[in-house]
Amino acid sequence: MFCQDHSQLCCSDCVLLNHRQCTNLALISKSVEKLSVDMQQLSSKILAILAEVTKLTKTQEASIQSIEGSYIEKVQEIRELREKLNAALDKLEITTLKELDEIRTILLTSLKKDVDNCGRLKDELQQLGEAVQGLHDKNKKEMEFIASIKCQDKIQESESYLKENPVKVKSFIIFKANISIEQYLSQQTSLGRIIDSMVSLSLAMNPDQVLNVKRKTQYNVNISEDKGRICKIMGICSLPGGPVIVADGKNNRVKMLNQHYDVSSHCDVSGSPWDICQITSSEVAVTVDKAVQFISVINQKLKIGSKVQLPHAALGIAFHQGALYVTSGIAIYHYTLTGSLVKKLYEEASGYNTVWKCAVSPATDRIYVTNKDKNKLITLATDGTLISTFTDSELLGPQGLHVTPAGQVIVCGFSCHAVIQVDREGRKKLATLKSAKDCFWYPASVCYNMNTHQIIVGLDSDNKIIVMDLQ
Repeated sequence: MFCQDHSQLCCSDCVLLNHRQCTNLALISKSVEKLSVDMQQLSSKILAILAEVTKLTKTQEASIQSIEGSYIEKVQEIRELREKLNAALDKLEITTLKELDEIRTILLTSLKKDVDNCGRLKDELQQLGEAVQGLHDKNKKEMEFIASIKCQDKIQESESYLKENPVKVKSFIIFKANISIEQYLSQQTSLGRIIDSMVSLSLAMNPDQVLNVKRKTQYNVNISEDKGRICKIMGICSLPGGPVIVADGKNNRVKMLNQHYDVSSHCDVSGSPWDICQITSSEVAVTVDKAVQFISVINQKLKIGSKVQLPHAALGIAFHQGALYVTSGIAIYHYTLTGSLVKKLYEEASGYNTVWKCAVSPATDRIYVTNKDKNKLITLATDGTLISTFTDSELLGPQGLHVTPAGQVIVCGFSCHAVIQVDREGRKKLATLKSAKDCFWYPASVCYNMNTHQIIVGLDSDNKIIVMDLQ
């Protein structure tokens, strides 16, 4: 049976229990005569929904891995913070105990000096007293005179000393605790805030919201181990809640920057690193020659990991939901993390740098590619289908690009010294973030720092990075 009132298939029990009041009950053989079914359309809908379910499954599985990885990292950060607090309290204790020892030494030295002086005066007075007793009734005027003079001098000395050092109450040491420390700690509910990044991002998922720069600051990323004072920051990656990793192509080196953008760790790679991307909350991948080098952050230090060799040059790199995207200069490829080729997505063989750097949208429905030779930004579907191309006077020799967690597209115009924001479709310029008029030269890489709401720009031939605070 088929109930048209509820659009449900029914057995005899269902009819009896749930559809006795329905007026449009009919045998399936009769219903078929009235209702036509387009099986091809039905199959297409099932396939489309199945694709969406598969996409959601992959997204959630990737999020599970990210949460587990970030959980382990945050546990370590919390414990390190506790160690820092313990170290700070230990330092305060050492300083306070040192001050206590100094006060004790000063007091004891003064009191022992008084005791010694009193002992000396006591002995001398006793000796003089005994001498005076010995001269009593002996009629030795000259000796009595001498003794009286000495006695008067000693009495005067003793009285002066007692006057200068009157008898005091018992001395002791007082400790007045800094209660503000204890009060402050007792008022705190935790060592810090735990933020759900998915919630914070969902509140601001507007890929075409224009980024507004308040100010820019320069930070030196040159270290003493570098060959010279010039760096070539070809790639930048910001780890969630953690450090910033940069690829220095001039010095064949990957550097980790702390929250103050000081170099806190570095490691050398086998050649000039061209680009970098995040794999997990504590691991990045770097393109070097014809390989992808994995590097981990362990105990606040960079550590070289495994390496995947490729049959072509490795320039740009991006990673999203298990898919590793690598550009060769003329093509972009989809690989697994183990280096297995899934598909060549797109190729433009009319030049040498036509497929330069790449970035993936957080919705995984767009892949953005810079065409350095033709001054273009190319937007692809994830299957490699060309969606759009974009050109602009501030997009000459485009190199690095980045997509923020909200989907905002940022591109470096290398030859025209500009960083611009492009709409999600890759069809128009939304804003110029920095240009040559700001004394801004040869931007080669760009990244959004979600931890600080800043944009970081790496320069081609400079020892500095540019950090732009956003409104």
